[in-house]
Amino acid sequence: MQSIPQQLYDLPEALLGWYDRSARVLPWRSDPTAYHVWISEIMLQQTRVSAVLPYYERFLRALPDAAALAAAEEGQLLKLWEGLGYYNRARNLQKAARMVMEEFGGRFPETYEEILKLPGVGEYTAGAVASIAFGRRVSAVDGNVLRILARITGDEGDILDAKVKARFRGWVEEILPPARCGDFNQALMELGAVVCVPNGAPRCEDCPAAALCRAKAEGAWERLPVKKKKAPRRREELTVFVLLRGGEMALRRRKDQGLLASLWEFPNVPGTLDEAGAADQLARWGLTVKAWRRQVRAKHIFTHVEWHMTGYVAEAAGEGPADFCWTGRDALSRRAVPSAFSKMMDAARSALAEEEA
Repeated sequence: MQSIPQQLYDLPEALLGWYDRSARVLPWRSDPTAYHVWISEIMLQQTRVSAVLPYYERFLRALPDAAALAAAEEGQLLKLWEGLGYYNRARNLQKAARMVMEEFGGRFPETYEEILKLPGVGEYTAGAVASIAFGRRVSAVDGNVLRILARITGDEGDILDAKVKARFRGWVEEILPPARCGDFNQALMELGAVVCVPNGAPRCEDCPAAALCRAKAEGAWERLPVKKKKAPRRREELTVFVLLRGGEMALRRRKDQGLLASLWEFPNVPGTLDEAGAADQLARWGLTVKAWRRQVRAKHIFTHVEWHMTGYVAEAAGEGPADFCWTGRDALSRRAVPSAFSKMMDAARSALAEEEA
Protein backbone atom coordinates (compact mmCIF):
# COMPACT_ATOMS: atom_id res chain seq x y z
CA MET A 1 0.00 0.00 0.00
CA GLN A 2 1.20 3.50 -0.82
CA SER A 3 2.35 5.25 2.38
CA ILE A 4 -0.46 7.08 4.08
CA PRO A 5 -0.37 10.89 3.88
CA GLN A 6 0.62 12.15 7.31
CA GLN A 7 -2.25 14.62 7.71
CA LEU A 8 -4.74 11.75 7.73
CA TYR A 9 -3.49 10.64 11.13
CA ASP A 10 -4.94 13.89 12.54
CA LEU A 11 -8.31 13.39 10.83
CA PRO A 12 -10.10 11.27 13.49
CA GLU A 13 -9.56 13.84 16.24
CA ALA A 14 -10.65 16.69 13.95
CA LEU A 15 -13.80 14.94 12.76
CA LEU A 16 -15.11 13.16 15.85
CA GLY A 17 -15.51 16.27 17.99
CA TRP A 18 -17.27 18.03 15.13
CA TYR A 19 -19.51 15.01 14.53
CA ASP A 20 -20.50 14.85 18.20
CA ARG A 21 -21.55 18.49 18.09
CA SER A 22 -23.01 18.79 14.60
CA ALA A 23 -24.28 15.46 13.26
CA ARG A 24 -27.79 15.43 11.88
CA VAL A 25 -30.30 13.52 13.97
CA LEU A 26 -31.41 10.60 11.79
CA PRO A 27 -33.59 7.66 12.87
CA TRP A 28 -31.09 4.97 11.91
CA ARG A 29 -28.45 6.76 13.96
CA SER A 30 -30.73 7.02 16.98
CA ASP A 31 -31.35 3.26 16.97
CA PRO A 32 -28.43 1.72 15.01
CA THR A 33 -29.41 -1.94 14.93
CA ALA A 34 -28.00 -3.92 12.04
CA TYR A 35 -31.42 -4.15 10.37
CA HIS A 36 -31.98 -0.37 10.64
CA VAL A 37 -28.52 0.55 9.38
CA TRP A 38 -28.78 -1.93 6.51
CA ILE A 39 -32.22 -0.74 5.36
CA SER A 40 -31.12 2.90 5.53
CA GLU A 41 -27.89 2.31 3.61
CA ILE A 42 -29.68 0.46 0.80
CA MET A 43 -32.32 3.19 0.57
CA LEU A 44 -29.66 5.91 0.54
CA GLN A 45 -27.95 4.49 -2.54
CA GLN A 46 -28.54 7.04 -5.32
CA THR A 47 -31.12 8.81 -3.10
CA ARG A 48 -31.02 11.93 -0.89
CA VAL A 49 -31.58 11.68 2.86
CA SER A 50 -34.60 14.02 2.70
CA ALA A 51 -36.27 11.73 0.17
CA VAL A 52 -35.45 8.56 2.12
CA LEU A 53 -36.79 9.63 5.53
CA PRO A 54 -40.53 9.10 4.93
CA TYR A 55 -39.87 5.84 3.05
CA TYR A 56 -37.67 4.54 5.86
CA GLU A 57 -40.30 5.23 8.51
CA ARG A 58 -43.10 3.69 6.45
CA PHE A 59 -41.00 0.65 5.54
CA LEU A 60 -40.12 -0.09 9.16
CA ARG A 61 -43.72 0.26 10.28
CA ALA A 62 -44.76 -2.36 7.74
CA LEU A 63 -41.67 -4.60 7.89
CA PRO A 64 -39.97 -4.05 11.27
CA ASP A 65 -37.46 -6.89 11.09
CA ALA A 66 -35.82 -9.42 8.80
CA ALA A 67 -38.52 -12.02 9.46
CA ALA A 68 -41.28 -9.66 8.29
CA LEU A 69 -39.29 -8.59 5.25
CA ALA A 70 -38.54 -12.20 4.30
CA ALA A 71 -42.23 -13.12 4.49
CA ALA A 72 -43.63 -10.05 2.68
CA GLU A 73 -45.49 -10.45 -0.60
CA GLU A 74 -43.65 -8.95 -3.55
CA GLY A 75 -46.54 -6.59 -4.31
CA GLN A 76 -46.42 -5.14 -0.79
CA LEU A 77 -42.64 -4.78 -0.93
CA LEU A 78 -42.63 -2.99 -4.29
CA LYS A 79 -45.49 -0.73 -3.21
CA LEU A 80 -43.52 0.29 -0.11
CA TRP A 81 -40.57 1.05 -2.43
CA GLU A 82 -42.66 2.88 -5.04
CA GLY A 83 -41.00 6.17 -5.96
CA LEU A 84 -37.53 5.32 -4.64
CA GLY A 85 -36.43 3.80 -7.95
CA TYR A 86 -33.76 1.17 -8.59
CA TYR A 87 -36.24 -1.54 -7.62
CA ASN A 88 -33.68 -4.32 -7.63
CA ARG A 89 -32.54 -2.83 -4.33
CA ALA A 90 -35.87 -3.87 -2.80
CA ARG A 91 -35.77 -7.33 -4.33
CA ASN A 92 -32.23 -7.88 -3.08
CA LEU A 93 -33.29 -6.72 0.37
CA GLN A 94 -35.84 -9.49 0.48
CA LYS A 95 -33.40 -12.08 -0.85
CA ALA A 96 -30.94 -11.03 1.83
CA ALA A 97 -33.62 -11.14 4.55
CA ARG A 98 -34.49 -14.69 3.52
CA MET A 99 -30.82 -15.59 3.64
CA VAL A 100 -30.63 -14.14 7.17
CA MET A 101 -33.58 -16.29 8.21
CA GLU A 102 -32.47 -19.49 6.49
CA GLU A 103 -28.68 -19.42 6.83
CA PHE A 104 -28.12 -17.33 9.94
CA GLY A 105 -31.07 -18.52 12.01
CA GLY A 106 -32.80 -15.13 11.89
CA ARG A 107 -29.83 -13.32 13.43
CA PHE A 108 -28.18 -10.65 11.31
CA PRO A 109 -24.57 -11.63 10.54
CA GLU A 110 -22.02 -9.64 12.53
CA THR A 111 -18.78 -9.80 10.54
CA TYR A 112 -17.85 -7.83 7.44
CA GLU A 113 -17.18 -11.04 5.50
CA GLU A 114 -20.59 -12.54 6.33
CA ILE A 115 -22.50 -9.33 5.66
CA LEU A 116 -20.75 -9.01 2.29
CA LYS A 117 -22.29 -12.32 1.22
CA LEU A 118 -25.82 -10.91 1.42
CA PRO A 119 -27.46 -10.13 -1.97
CA GLY A 120 -27.21 -6.48 -2.92
CA VAL A 121 -24.50 -5.71 -0.35
CA GLY A 122 -21.16 -4.35 -1.55
CA GLU A 123 -17.98 -3.39 0.26
CA TYR A 124 -19.25 0.01 1.38
CA THR A 125 -22.57 -1.25 2.80
CA ALA A 126 -20.93 -4.22 4.50
CA GLY A 127 -18.40 -1.86 6.09
CA ALA A 128 -21.11 0.56 7.21
CA VAL A 129 -23.24 -2.13 8.87
CA ALA A 130 -20.29 -3.95 10.43
CA SER A 131 -18.74 -0.77 11.87
CA ILE A 132 -21.89 1.11 12.93
CA ALA A 133 -23.98 -1.76 14.25
CA PHE A 134 -21.22 -4.05 15.57
CA GLY A 135 -18.19 -1.80 16.11
CA ARG A 136 -16.02 -3.76 13.67
CA ARG A 137 -12.84 -2.02 12.60
CA VAL A 138 -13.57 -1.84 8.87
CA SER A 139 -13.87 1.12 6.51
CA ALA A 140 -17.00 2.31 4.73
CA VAL A 141 -15.77 4.23 1.71
CA ASP A 142 -18.38 5.67 -0.64
CA GLY A 143 -18.29 8.55 -3.11
CA ASN A 144 -18.43 11.11 -0.30
CA VAL A 145 -15.39 9.62 1.41
CA LEU A 146 -13.45 9.28 -1.84
CA ARG A 147 -14.04 12.97 -2.54
CA ILE A 148 -12.95 14.01 0.97
CA LEU A 149 -9.76 11.95 0.91
CA ALA A 150 -8.83 13.13 -2.59
CA ARG A 151 -9.19 16.76 -1.53
CA ILE A 152 -7.49 16.47 1.85
CA THR A 153 -4.50 14.60 0.44
CA GLY A 154 -4.42 16.25 -3.00
CA ASP A 155 -4.47 12.77 -4.56
CA GLU A 156 -5.06 12.96 -8.33
CA GLY A 157 -5.87 9.29 -8.89
CA ASP A 158 -9.11 8.47 -10.69
CA ILE A 159 -11.55 7.64 -7.87
CA LEU A 160 -13.47 5.31 -10.19
CA ASP A 161 -10.36 3.15 -10.55
CA ALA A 162 -10.45 0.04 -8.36
CA LYS A 163 -6.83 0.45 -7.29
CA VAL A 164 -7.44 4.00 -6.12
CA LYS A 165 -10.53 2.93 -4.17
CA ALA A 166 -8.58 0.11 -2.55
CA ARG A 167 -5.79 2.52 -1.59
CA PHE A 168 -8.24 4.93 0.02
CA ARG A 169 -9.97 2.08 1.90
CA GLY A 170 -6.59 1.03 3.24
CA TRP A 171 -5.89 4.56 4.43
CA VAL A 172 -9.19 4.75 6.31
CA GLU A 173 -8.64 1.38 7.97
CA GLU A 174 -5.19 2.55 9.08
CA ILE A 175 -6.60 5.59 10.90
CA LEU A 176 -9.88 4.14 12.23
CA PRO A 177 -10.07 4.81 15.98
CA PRO A 178 -10.67 1.35 17.52
CA ALA A 179 -13.28 2.52 20.04
CA ARG A 180 -15.29 4.61 17.56
CA CYS A 181 -15.06 2.94 14.16
CA GLY A 182 -18.72 3.44 13.30
CA ASP A 183 -18.76 7.05 14.46
CA PHE A 184 -15.67 7.89 12.42
CA ASN A 185 -17.13 6.29 9.29
CA GLN A 186 -20.33 8.26 9.83
CA ALA A 187 -18.36 11.46 10.45
CA LEU A 188 -16.71 11.05 7.06
CA MET A 189 -20.09 10.44 5.43
CA GLU A 190 -21.55 13.47 7.21
CA LEU A 191 -18.69 15.72 6.14
CA GLY A 192 -19.19 14.71 2.51
CA ALA A 193 -22.94 15.21 2.72
CA VAL A 194 -23.11 18.66 4.33
CA VAL A 195 -19.68 20.36 4.05
CA CYS A 196 -17.41 18.88 1.37
CA VAL A 197 -20.35 18.55 -0.97
CA PRO A 198 -20.39 16.89 -4.42
CA ASN A 199 -21.99 19.70 -6.43
CA GLY A 200 -20.82 23.26 -6.01
CA ALA A 201 -18.21 24.81 -3.78
CA PRO A 202 -17.35 23.08 -0.50
CA ARG A 203 -18.11 24.96 2.71
CA CYS A 204 -14.46 25.16 3.75
CA GLU A 205 -15.20 27.78 6.40
CA ASP A 206 -17.27 25.16 8.26
CA CYS A 207 -14.92 22.22 7.72
CA PRO A 208 -13.26 20.73 10.82
CA ALA A 209 -10.50 19.35 8.57
CA ALA A 210 -9.76 22.61 6.74
CA ALA A 211 -6.32 22.95 8.33
CA LEU A 212 -5.38 19.50 6.99
CA CYS A 213 -6.68 19.97 3.46
CA ARG A 214 -4.34 20.39 0.48
CA ALA A 215 -7.18 21.24 -1.89
CA LYS A 216 -8.12 24.20 0.32
CA ALA A 217 -4.51 25.31 0.71
CA GLU A 218 -3.90 25.14 -3.04
CA GLY A 219 -7.34 26.26 -4.24
CA ALA A 220 -7.71 22.93 -6.02
CA TRP A 221 -11.16 21.75 -4.95
CA GLU A 222 -12.63 22.23 -8.45
CA ARG A 223 -10.32 19.66 -10.04
CA LEU A 224 -10.51 17.15 -7.19
CA PRO A 225 -11.52 14.44 -7.07
CA VAL A 226 -10.40 13.24 -10.50
CA LYS A 227 -13.12 11.15 -12.07
CA LYS A 228 -13.17 9.61 -15.52
CA LYS A 229 -16.08 10.90 -17.58
CA LYS A 230 -18.95 8.49 -18.00
CA ALA A 231 -20.32 7.52 -21.39
CA PRO A 232 -23.35 9.64 -22.33
CA ARG A 233 -26.73 8.16 -21.50
CA ARG A 234 -28.69 6.48 -24.26
CA ARG A 235 -31.86 8.37 -25.27
CA GLU A 236 -35.09 6.48 -25.90
CA GLU A 237 -38.33 7.93 -27.27
CA LEU A 238 -41.61 6.43 -26.02
CA THR A 239 -45.27 7.01 -26.72
CA VAL A 240 -47.28 6.33 -23.56
CA PHE A 241 -51.03 5.73 -23.45
CA VAL A 242 -53.10 6.88 -20.47
CA LEU A 243 -56.33 5.09 -21.35
CA LEU A 244 -59.50 5.69 -19.35
CA ARG A 245 -62.63 3.59 -19.35
CA GLY A 246 -65.52 3.96 -16.92
CA GLY A 247 -63.49 5.23 -13.98
CA GLU A 248 -60.58 2.87 -14.63
CA MET A 249 -57.19 3.20 -16.32
CA ALA A 250 -55.22 0.63 -18.30
CA LEU A 251 -52.01 -0.71 -16.79
CA ARG A 252 -49.85 -3.65 -17.69
CA ARG A 253 -47.02 -5.44 -15.99
CA ARG A 254 -43.47 -5.15 -17.27
CA LYS A 255 -41.34 -8.20 -17.99
CA ASP A 256 -39.79 -9.92 -14.98
CA GLN A 257 -36.26 -9.01 -16.08
CA GLY A 258 -34.52 -5.81 -17.09
CA LEU A 259 -35.31 -2.19 -16.31
CA LEU A 260 -38.21 -1.76 -13.83
CA ALA A 261 -38.78 -5.52 -13.87
CA SER A 262 -42.25 -6.73 -12.81
CA LEU A 263 -43.57 -3.23 -12.06
CA TRP A 264 -46.79 -1.82 -13.46
CA GLU A 265 -46.71 0.70 -16.30
CA PHE A 266 -48.96 2.56 -18.68
CA PRO A 267 -49.06 0.83 -22.08
CA ASN A 268 -46.39 2.26 -24.34
CA VAL A 269 -44.56 1.70 -27.61
CA PRO A 270 -41.13 2.84 -28.85
CA GLY A 271 -40.93 6.06 -30.84
CA THR A 272 -42.91 9.28 -30.92
CA LEU A 273 -46.34 8.95 -32.55
CA ASP A 274 -48.56 11.77 -33.68
CA GLU A 275 -52.29 11.57 -32.91
CA ALA A 276 -53.05 9.61 -36.09
CA GLY A 277 -50.27 7.14 -35.31
CA ALA A 278 -51.52 6.83 -31.74
CA ALA A 279 -55.03 6.06 -32.99
CA ASP A 280 -53.61 3.37 -35.32
CA GLN A 281 -51.76 1.80 -32.38
CA LEU A 282 -54.92 1.69 -30.31
CA ALA A 283 -56.76 0.05 -33.21
CA ARG A 284 -54.03 -2.62 -33.33
CA TRP A 285 -54.76 -3.24 -29.66
CA GLY A 286 -58.46 -3.60 -30.45
CA LEU A 287 -59.43 -0.28 -28.88
CA THR A 288 -61.24 2.73 -30.25
CA VAL A 289 -60.89 6.34 -29.14
CA LYS A 290 -64.02 7.96 -27.77
CA ALA A 291 -62.26 11.25 -26.96
CA TRP A 292 -58.72 12.61 -26.84
CA ARG A 293 -58.32 14.42 -23.52
CA ARG A 294 -54.80 15.86 -23.51
CA GLN A 295 -51.19 15.31 -24.40
CA VAL A 296 -48.41 15.05 -21.79
CA ARG A 297 -44.66 15.42 -22.28
CA ALA A 298 -42.28 13.92 -19.74
CA LYS A 299 -38.65 12.97 -19.30
CA HIS A 300 -37.13 10.51 -16.85
CA ILE A 301 -33.42 9.91 -16.32
CA PHE A 302 -32.04 6.53 -15.32
CA THR A 303 -28.35 5.79 -14.79
CA HIS A 304 -27.60 4.72 -18.37
CA VAL A 305 -30.69 5.75 -20.31
CA GLU A 306 -33.17 8.60 -20.41
CA TRP A 307 -36.75 8.33 -21.56
CA HIS A 308 -38.40 11.11 -23.53
CA MET A 309 -42.11 10.40 -23.41
CA THR A 310 -45.11 11.66 -25.33
CA GLY A 311 -48.27 10.70 -23.50
CA TYR A 312 -51.83 10.59 -24.81
CA VAL A 313 -54.69 10.76 -22.33
CA ALA A 314 -57.76 9.34 -24.00
CA GLU A 315 -61.16 7.80 -23.26
CA ALA A 316 -61.19 4.37 -24.87
CA ALA A 317 -63.65 1.61 -25.63
CA GLY A 318 -62.84 -2.09 -25.80
CA GLU A 319 -60.86 -4.59 -23.73
CA GLY A 320 -57.41 -4.30 -25.28
CA PRO A 321 -54.76 -7.04 -25.22
CA ALA A 322 -54.81 -9.77 -22.61
CA ASP A 323 -52.05 -8.12 -20.56
CA PHE A 324 -54.05 -4.92 -20.03
CA CYS A 325 -55.38 -4.60 -16.50
CA TRP A 326 -58.14 -2.03 -16.10
CA THR A 327 -57.54 -0.57 -12.66
CA GLY A 328 -59.64 1.73 -10.50
CA ARG A 329 -58.32 4.15 -7.90
CA ASP A 330 -58.75 1.72 -5.01
CA ALA A 331 -56.68 -0.99 -6.69
CA LEU A 332 -53.85 1.47 -7.40
CA SER A 333 -52.81 1.22 -3.74
CA ARG A 334 -51.79 -2.39 -4.43
CA ARG A 335 -49.90 -1.78 -7.69
CA ALA A 336 -46.40 -0.32 -7.79
CA VAL A 337 -46.06 2.13 -10.67
CA PRO A 338 -42.52 3.56 -10.96
CA SER A 339 -41.88 7.28 -10.66
CA ALA A 340 -40.79 7.32 -14.31
CA PHE A 341 -44.52 7.52 -15.06
CA SER A 342 -45.38 10.07 -12.36
CA LYS A 343 -46.51 12.76 -14.82
CA MET A 344 -48.69 10.23 -16.61
CA MET A 345 -50.17 9.09 -13.31
CA ASP A 346 -50.92 12.69 -12.34
CA ALA A 347 -52.67 13.18 -15.68
CA ALA A 348 -54.67 9.97 -15.21
CA ARG A 349 -55.81 10.92 -11.70
CA SER A 350 -56.73 14.41 -12.86
CA ALA A 351 -58.76 13.02 -15.75
CA LEU A 352 -60.54 10.52 -13.50
CA ALA A 353 -61.36 13.30 -11.04
CA GLU A 354 -62.85 15.36 -13.88
CA GLU A 355 -65.01 12.38 -14.84
CA GLU A 356 -66.30 12.06 -11.29
CA ALA A 357 -66.97 15.80 -10.85
